[in-house]
Amino acid sequence: MAVNMTYHEALAEVKAQVAASGTSFHAGMAILPRARRDAMYALYGFCRAVDDIADDSATPEIAARGLEQWRGYIADAFQGKASNAVTTALLPAIAAFNLDETEFHEIIDGMEMDSTAIVAPDDKTLDTYCDLVASAVGRVSVRIFGDSSPDAMQVAHHLGRALQLTNILRDLAEDARRGRLYLPQELLEKHGVETRDPEAVLHDPHLSAICRDLAGQAREHYQYAGDFMKKCDARAMRPARIMRSYYAAIFDRLVERDWRDPFVRVTLPKWRKIMLAAKGYFV
Repeated sequence: MAVNMTYHEALAEVKAQVAASGTSFHAGMAILPRARRDAMYALYGFCRAVDDIADDSATPEIAARGLEQWRGYIADAFQGKASNAVTTALLPAIAAFNLDETEFHEIIDGMEMDSTAIVAPDDKTLDTYCDLVASAVGRVSVRIFGDSSPDAMQVAHHLGRALQLTNILRDLAEDARRGRLYLPQELLEKHGVETRDPEAVLHDPHLSAICRDLAGQAREHYQYAGDFMKKCDARAMRPARIMRSYYAAIFDRLVERDWRDPFVRVTLPKWRKIMLAAKGYFV
């Protein structure tokens, strides 16, 4: 399917989608040179598109068809053919930053997992999910940032997991409303929680203990990500450092609140985001 728009028109459309989403994406990406920043807009536009299919489709079957269509769009893009605004915006990045088609398909694999409403996965399944929906995005991102070394891929591995586990620990109520429960079955069993009903788990008196255990895993990934960042190109890692600082601050607030009320969403004030961005830039 051909698309009748210029690169600049496509990029403007993708940027508008990013702005409308209210994402924290801007915090880490604003410091990038234009070509790399625009590539990240295109990547975010792709992630937003497939995530919306996973979240908003009426049935898993409908989601599967939509995601399969995106597999075709990505395959075409890596053959130099654009199918929509996102892939039009993505084409220059594919060539300029040696992007890997496999990593885009991995992201779609993760969205397919989401579309089936994950409930209490085992540890291995949860780790696979975090790899596909977050670390795979990180692997594309570090290439765009300018460091595709093995150490940078380790940053993507650990930071992706740290950020996704933080999202899980922050979005318990939102996920439950969608029929999802990402807390692993091993931790539910460890703390004697028998129900797998997402809403019921959130009211269980053992919820805080379960979340503390999962937070321990996230904390290790934050530590490893920081250790590997020190071995990477410092300039290229600036956006990753900013995102790590931003999410670590949310993580710390979650730990402080101890999941006493999982229905209250933890956020950061704007001034705090600005300070974290500055810290990530200059450290």
